[in-house]
Amino acid sequence: MGNILPLIEHGHLDFGENKIQEAIEKWTEIKKTKPELKLHMIGKLQTNKVKMAVRLFDFIHSVDSEKLAKKIADEQSKIKKKIKIFIQVNIGNEIQKSGVDQSTIKNLIIFCKELRLDVIGLMCIPPANINPADYFKKMNEINKSLNLNELSMGMSSDYLEATKNNSTYLRIGSGIFGQRV
Repeated sequence: MGNILPLIEHGHLDFGENKIQEAIEKWTEIKKTKPELKLHMIGKLQTNKVKMAVRLFDFIHSVDSEKLAKKIADEQSKIKKKIKIFIQVNIGNEIQKSGVDQSTIKNLIIFCKELRLDVIGLMCIPPANINPADYFKKMNEINKSLNLNELSMGMSSDYLEATKNNSTYLRIGSGIFGQRV
Protein backbone atom coordinates (compact mmCIF):
# COMPACT_ATOMS: atom_id res chain seq x y z
CA MET A 1 0.00 0.00 0.00
CA GLY A 2 2.83 2.38 0.86
CA ASN A 3 4.26 1.98 -2.65
CA ILE A 4 0.99 2.96 -4.32
CA LEU A 5 0.30 6.29 -2.64
CA PRO A 6 3.37 8.11 -4.02
CA LEU A 7 2.40 7.02 -7.54
CA ILE A 8 -1.17 8.24 -7.06
CA GLU A 9 0.07 11.57 -5.70
CA HIS A 10 2.39 11.86 -8.72
CA GLY A 11 -0.66 11.52 -11.01
CA HIS A 12 -0.63 7.86 -12.06
CA LEU A 13 -4.24 6.82 -12.70
CA ASP A 14 -4.24 3.18 -13.87
CA PHE A 15 -3.45 0.22 -11.62
CA GLY A 16 -3.77 -3.51 -12.13
CA GLU A 17 -4.54 -6.26 -9.66
CA ASN A 18 -4.44 -10.05 -9.90
CA LYS A 19 -6.51 -10.97 -6.87
CA ILE A 20 -9.98 -9.72 -5.93
CA GLN A 21 -9.64 -9.97 -2.16
CA GLU A 22 -6.32 -8.12 -2.16
CA ALA A 23 -7.76 -5.44 -4.43
CA ILE A 24 -10.79 -4.89 -2.20
CA GLU A 25 -8.59 -4.42 0.86
CA LYS A 26 -6.17 -2.14 -0.98
CA TRP A 27 -8.46 -0.02 -3.14
CA THR A 28 -11.95 0.34 -1.65
CA GLU A 29 -11.16 3.39 0.48
CA ILE A 30 -8.71 4.91 -2.01
CA LYS A 31 -11.31 4.76 -4.81
CA LYS A 32 -13.80 6.66 -2.64
CA THR A 33 -11.42 9.61 -2.36
CA LYS A 34 -9.90 9.26 -5.85
CA PRO A 35 -12.75 8.27 -8.21
CA GLU A 36 -10.61 9.20 -11.23
CA LEU A 37 -8.42 6.13 -10.63
CA LYS A 38 -8.96 3.24 -13.04
CA LEU A 39 -8.54 -0.27 -11.72
CA HIS A 40 -7.75 -3.18 -14.02
CA MET A 41 -8.50 -6.79 -13.13
CA ILE A 42 -5.68 -8.63 -14.88
CA GLY A 43 -5.79 -11.97 -13.09
CA LYS A 44 -8.07 -14.94 -13.60
CA LEU A 45 -11.59 -14.03 -12.58
CA GLN A 46 -13.80 -16.74 -11.13
CA THR A 47 -17.55 -16.36 -11.64
CA ASN A 48 -18.19 -16.39 -7.88
CA LYS A 49 -16.08 -13.20 -7.55
CA VAL A 50 -17.66 -11.26 -10.43
CA LYS A 51 -20.04 -9.27 -8.23
CA MET A 52 -17.12 -7.85 -6.23
CA ALA A 53 -15.03 -7.29 -9.35
CA VAL A 54 -17.73 -5.34 -11.18
CA ARG A 55 -18.22 -3.04 -8.20
CA LEU A 56 -14.51 -2.25 -7.85
CA PHE A 57 -12.86 -2.53 -11.28
CA ASP A 58 -13.17 -0.39 -14.40
CA PHE A 59 -11.48 -2.87 -16.77
CA ILE A 60 -11.42 -6.67 -16.84
CA HIS A 61 -8.58 -8.07 -18.94
CA SER A 62 -9.31 -11.77 -18.45
CA VAL A 63 -12.68 -12.65 -19.98
CA ASP A 64 -12.29 -16.15 -21.36
CA SER A 65 -15.73 -17.79 -21.43
CA GLU A 66 -19.39 -17.19 -22.19
CA LYS A 67 -20.27 -18.09 -18.60
CA LEU A 68 -17.97 -15.36 -17.24
CA ALA A 69 -19.22 -12.83 -19.81
CA LYS A 70 -22.84 -13.54 -18.87
CA LYS A 71 -22.12 -13.11 -15.17
CA ILE A 72 -20.33 -9.79 -15.80
CA ALA A 73 -23.23 -8.56 -17.95
CA ASP A 74 -25.76 -9.50 -15.25
CA GLU A 75 -23.81 -7.80 -12.47
CA GLN A 76 -23.03 -4.60 -14.34
CA SER A 77 -26.68 -4.17 -15.37
CA LYS A 78 -27.72 -4.45 -11.70
CA ILE A 79 -25.55 -1.49 -10.70
CA LYS A 80 -25.70 0.44 -14.00
CA LYS A 81 -21.96 0.33 -14.58
CA LYS A 82 -20.13 -0.30 -17.85
CA ILE A 83 -16.84 -2.21 -17.55
CA LYS A 84 -14.30 -2.22 -20.38
CA ILE A 85 -13.56 -5.79 -21.42
CA PHE A 86 -10.56 -7.57 -22.91
CA ILE A 87 -10.87 -11.11 -24.24
CA GLN A 88 -7.99 -13.22 -22.94
CA VAL A 89 -6.41 -15.32 -25.67
CA ASN A 90 -4.29 -18.39 -24.97
CA ILE A 91 -1.89 -17.41 -27.73
CA GLY A 92 0.59 -20.20 -26.94
CA ASN A 93 -2.07 -22.93 -26.66
CA GLU A 94 -0.74 -23.78 -23.20
CA ILE A 95 -2.79 -26.26 -21.18
CA GLN A 96 -2.00 -24.54 -17.86
CA LYS A 97 -3.07 -21.05 -19.01
CA SER A 98 -6.46 -19.46 -19.24
CA GLY A 99 -7.77 -17.83 -22.38
CA VAL A 100 -9.73 -18.73 -25.45
CA ASP A 101 -8.33 -20.57 -28.41
CA GLN A 102 -7.62 -18.38 -31.43
CA SER A 103 -10.38 -20.14 -33.37
CA THR A 104 -13.08 -19.06 -30.88
CA ILE A 105 -12.17 -15.42 -30.27
CA LYS A 106 -14.67 -14.02 -32.75
CA ASN A 107 -17.54 -16.13 -31.37
CA LEU A 108 -16.88 -14.94 -27.83
CA ILE A 109 -16.71 -11.31 -28.96
CA ILE A 110 -20.06 -11.68 -30.74
CA PHE A 111 -21.57 -13.26 -27.62
CA CYS A 112 -20.20 -10.44 -25.45
CA LYS A 113 -21.56 -7.76 -27.77
CA GLU A 114 -24.98 -9.43 -27.72
CA LEU A 115 -24.83 -9.01 -23.94
CA ARG A 116 -23.93 -5.35 -24.49
CA LEU A 117 -20.47 -5.77 -22.99
CA ASP A 118 -17.92 -3.17 -24.05
CA VAL A 119 -15.21 -5.34 -25.64
CA ILE A 120 -12.30 -3.02 -26.39
CA GLY A 121 -9.49 -5.46 -27.18
CA LEU A 122 -7.57 -8.66 -26.62
CA MET A 123 -5.14 -9.72 -23.89
CA CYS A 124 -2.47 -12.40 -23.81
CA ILE A 125 0.39 -13.74 -21.77
CA PRO A 126 2.86 -15.46 -24.10
CA PRO A 127 4.68 -18.64 -23.10
CA ALA A 128 7.46 -18.09 -20.57
CA ASN A 129 11.12 -18.49 -21.50
CA ILE A 130 10.43 -18.12 -25.22
CA ASN A 131 10.96 -14.99 -27.28
CA PRO A 132 7.50 -13.35 -27.24
CA ALA A 133 7.94 -11.42 -30.51
CA ASP A 134 6.03 -13.86 -32.73
CA TYR A 135 3.19 -14.15 -30.21
CA PHE A 136 2.86 -10.39 -29.88
CA LYS A 137 2.94 -9.98 -33.65
CA LYS A 138 0.17 -12.58 -34.03
CA MET A 139 -1.95 -10.89 -31.36
CA ASN A 140 -1.56 -7.55 -33.09
CA GLU A 141 -2.69 -9.10 -36.39
CA ILE A 142 -5.72 -10.76 -34.78
CA ASN A 143 -6.67 -7.58 -32.92
CA LYS A 144 -6.53 -5.55 -36.14
CA SER A 145 -8.52 -8.16 -38.07
CA LEU A 146 -11.29 -7.84 -35.47
CA ASN A 147 -11.22 -4.01 -35.61
CA LEU A 148 -10.41 -3.72 -31.93
CA ASN A 149 -8.50 -0.68 -30.70
CA GLU A 150 -6.81 -1.86 -27.52
CA LEU A 151 -4.27 -4.58 -26.88
CA SER A 152 -3.23 -5.72 -23.39
CA MET A 153 0.10 -7.51 -23.56
CA GLY A 154 3.59 -7.10 -22.23
CA MET A 155 4.88 -7.31 -18.70
CA SER A 156 8.03 -6.12 -16.93
CA SER A 157 10.25 -8.57 -18.80
CA ASP A 158 8.86 -8.10 -22.32
CA TYR A 159 7.04 -4.78 -22.52
CA LEU A 160 9.44 -3.27 -25.07
CA GLU A 161 8.67 -6.06 -27.52
CA ALA A 162 4.95 -5.65 -26.81
CA THR A 163 5.07 -1.93 -27.62
CA LYS A 164 6.66 -2.74 -31.00
CA ASN A 165 3.47 -4.66 -31.72
CA ASN A 166 1.01 -1.93 -30.74
CA SER A 167 0.26 -2.91 -27.15
CA THR A 168 -1.80 -0.15 -25.56
CA TYR A 169 -1.92 -1.59 -22.03
CA LEU A 170 1.25 -2.89 -20.37
CA ARG A 171 1.33 -4.78 -17.09
CA ILE A 172 4.51 -3.62 -15.37
CA GLY A 173 4.09 -4.50 -11.71
CA SER A 174 7.39 -6.05 -10.66
CA GLY A 175 9.32 -3.50 -12.74
CA ILE A 176 7.84 -0.73 -10.56
CA PHE A 177 7.12 -2.38 -7.22
CA GLY A 178 9.63 -5.26 -7.24
CA GLN A 179 8.87 -8.96 -6.98
CA ARG A 180 5.88 -10.06 -4.90
CA VAL A 181 6.77 -11.36 -1.50
